[in-house]
Amino acid sequence: MSDPYASRPAVHEQKVDGFGTVRVLPLDPAADAPLLHRWVSEERAVFWGMNGLTEQQVSEIYAHMETLDTHHAYLVVKDGEPAALLQTYEPDADRVGECYPVEPGDIGIHVLLAPPEPGGSSSGWTAGLAAAVSTYVLLVLDRRRIVVDPDVANEKAIARFVRQGFTAGPRVVLPEVDLPDVYLPEKHAQLAFLTRQAAFGG
Repeated sequence: MSDPYASRPAVHEQKVDGFGTVRVLPLDPAADAPLLHRWVSEERAVFWGMNGLTEQQVSEIYAHMETLDTHHAYLVVKDGEPAALLQTYEPDADRVGECYPVEPGDIGIHVLLAPPEPGGSSSGWTAGLAAAVSTYVLLVLDRRRIVVDPDVANEKAIARFVRQGFTAGPRVVLPEVDLPDVYLPEKHAQLAFLTRQAAFGG
């Protein structure tokens, strides 16, 4: 089967032992909108905050993000198949920066895993994808620490981050954001952190 993403340049490519080849591609808001709309519209993605949006609205959100220097979106592909949506951001340019002491070298991420195949599960996927994402964010981008802010009610995501070596931080309330280009309701979040040393040693 041909890889429809083969022609797209990757910012990171990594062979993960026993898992496959993971490529991190800058998101194409127009081309990737149908896929992302399908993902974010599922009940399991309710914490992503895009349930109920149209495909056009999803495309516009990511087209807007493309204009920012502080927030970036990527499609993570495993062996030619879309596997996750990754967003990175500068914590001091985000509402999370109001809720904890941001340190030099911090970077925030959001990860939405692709839905498992019908009758299948994403077991084992998270570890393989986490290895590639951590390598890209901490080593390729040369950052010292990742911060994540899952909703306190999103127990699956919190447990997944802890399994991946993150250390739980404080529970915080992220303030509402009401701007012309973006609206985010108040969010009760569980912060968690992964340092480069914890992930890779040294």
